[in-house]
Amino acid sequence: MESYRAFRIHQDEQGHRAGLEALPKQVPETGEVLVRVAYSSVNYKDALAGTGRGKILRTFPLVGGVDAAGIVEQSNDPAYRAGDAVVATGWGLSFDHDGGYAEYLRVPATWLTPIPVGLDPRSTMILGTAGFTAALAVHRMQVNGQRPEMGPILVTGASGGVGSMAIAILARLGYEAVALSGKPELADWLTSIGAARIIGRDALADAKRPLEKALWGGAIDNVGGETLAQITRTIVPNGNIASIGLAGGHQLETTVMPFILRGVSLLGCNSVDVPQTLRADLWGHLASDWRPADFDLLLGETVDLDGLPQVFEAMLAGKTHGRILVEVAPPSDTNGG
Repeated sequence: MESYRAFRIHQDEQGHRAGLEALPKQVPETGEVLVRVAYSSVNYKDALAGTGRGKILRTFPLVGGVDAAGIVEQSNDPAYRAGDAVVATGWGLSFDHDGGYAEYLRVPATWLTPIPVGLDPRSTMILGTAGFTAALAVHRMQVNGQRPEMGPILVTGASGGVGSMAIAILARLGYEAVALSGKPELADWLTSIGAARIIGRDALADAKRPLEKALWGGAIDNVGGETLAQITRTIVPNGNIASIGLAGGHQLETTVMPFILRGVSLLGCNSVDVPQTLRADLWGHLASDWRPADFDLLLGETVDLDGLPQVFEAMLAGKTHGRILVEVAPPSDTNGG
């Protein structure tokens, strides 16, 4: 039987271990599609899963990677046919189903989205879950009334995948994006991707009263914890906060006063289980009117499957920025790379 390479994660009596293995290529069952993966990406969740430092995977062993983009090789569902360019993010990938760090991915057809005109597998994975999540945040805020004239949008964790993508999208849509970052050496890069200005990580440290001066029209928060609490106190009336991450902690200690007296909305963003119609809509925006001006500017580095362990460590140590693209199969081996 033909085999393929995959980065597989184990957790058993011998402890955590992960690395490249050869797996047998399988035929898709009814309702499934076999995708030849061209590219994947590295998200914070992938680094936690790959190193065993986070309880991400529900079953073991499992192929890592919450993202995948490539070309359909074989379909057992009428929605797709061989040669279609597709993307898969979220759902059960690298949670309770093999993920995108493999040369082949067999998934239910309902987990796939056609790659729209304006994108290809490579650019789709520069976006990846991070870009999709940033788009979801902007969508939720705009549906809830967010407009550029309400004031600047604060983006925390600005040098990370979601943060940098959010800045690029906001700038494209005419918002003033303000980057909150603890990496002053990346100030020029943040400006180049669309940040109107950059403030330090401690800029909100004095915002301790239930209500402070209203500074931000809204915020996209990747940090959580005390940073999110400080943000709630400094949002203008009827502004929105899109909550995405919890790198700074999962506890939220604040008061209800910003929500009642200023009508501030706290919008949770779960990109895993987004309905297919909205998922296709958001990818359509990312391919057209929300499309970042320069994908390669958002790209921190490119690695192959062999380079995953090193980049996981670098990401968890805070030594990466932007998006990490994983080249799974050479572009010449696909029709859309």
